[in-house]
Amino acid sequence: AMNVDVWEVVDAAATKPFGYMPFYPGPGLGGHCIPIDPFYLTSKARECGVETRFIELAGLVNTRMPRLVVDKLASALADGGVDIGAARVLVCGLSYKKNINDIRESPSLVIMELVEERGARCDYHDPFNAEIPNTREHPGLAGRRSVALTAEAIAGYDAVLLITDHDDLPYARIGENARLIIDTRNAFARRGVAARRLVKA
Repeated sequence: AMNVDVWEVVDAAATKPFGYMPFYPGPGLGGHCIPIDPFYLTSKARECGVETRFIELAGLVNTRMPRLVVDKLASALADGGVDIGAARVLVCGLSYKKNINDIRESPSLVIMELVEERGARCDYHDPFNAEIPNTREHPGLAGRRSVALTAEAIAGYDAVLLITDHDDLPYARIGENARLIIDTRNAFARRGVAARRLVKA
């Protein structure tokens, strides 16, 4: 609403010479601890009659992030004349954080399901995850395989949705060939990679 670039705000705050540690936004939380452990604390606090409203609100915001990312994708596609229900979308990165293969509680899986709920076809690329294993929460995604990131393949998608900013993704090739990039990690700007259409989410 205010058109403030959160990445610029965090970078500006990080110029403080002491007492500040930057934390960057993303498409949602993942992993085995941060999405879950704070709620153990809120549960125990409730037993003791203590309110933990801030922790609960943070959890609510983080839980809603995948839906906000998909809303941003749908809006950007519509701005380019493409209905999300007819779109082909490529998700880059399944892992919950970069340069690992751990997909526990990964927002990528939630985002893929949300994209497909809107009628789009969704593929993924992840150099650390050749195939999606069977999971309790996302059984419909099991068995899907990572697609190759050739120039032709990238150009065949209506949008590339960057979820996990693995270091060895071919950012320049994606930037040159993608019709639309939704960047949830500010990875393209940080690397100085230009793109035809890039939307920060």
